[in-house]
Amino acid sequence: MGIFQKIIRAIAHASMPIYKFENNAIAFKTDTEEYFEYELKDYDMKTRHDPFVVDAYTINNDEIFLEYVKTDTNTAWNGQALSMYEDFFKEKLQIKEFETLEKEEVSNYTFKVKKVDDVFILHIIYIWAVNTDVFIIDMKGDLYKKLLAEFELDYKYRFEEEEKGHVNFNISLVKENCLKGFFNASN
Repeated sequence: MGIFQKIIRAIAHASMPIYKFENNAIAFKTDTEEYFEYELKDYDMKTRHDPFVVDAYTINNDEIFLEYVKTDTNTAWNGQALSMYEDFFKEKLQIKEFETLEKEEVSNYTFKVKKVDDVFILHIIYIWAVNTDVFIIDMKGDLYKKLLAEFELDYKYRFEEEEKGHVNFNISLVKENCLKGFFNASN
């Protein structure tokens, strides 16, 4: 392969979005330059609006709650986005204990298994890119296991016996940004 082809390939790889939603499926870029697709059934999608956001929405079904946030180029988070989201989540659902049982960081992804009030577990997948953050709560752990295994081929899921939580979500970080100040214009 010539140097020109290598440069074109590198540019093409860098310009591929890490996450996309189309044709009733969410897709995630893996290390192999391919997309791992996860089909969604019977979901509710809501567009979210904020002056500092270019595009935002939530997707909710029986298995997944997802919040996609694409901020304007002159917008900055007022803290670490995932930590702020976990605190917001904990506050809105009135969770007393939110213990991290597992944390894996791969590329632009953070995977966490959280124990909720010592009763059940939830799976969190956080994806970040320039001006884009995606927060996913996976209640059953199916997406979590499959996506993490795309990056770590020897990954062993240790939580089959744990009680999985089912939570009815109607929250949005973007929707409450004007009250909570999660992000605003940067200097």
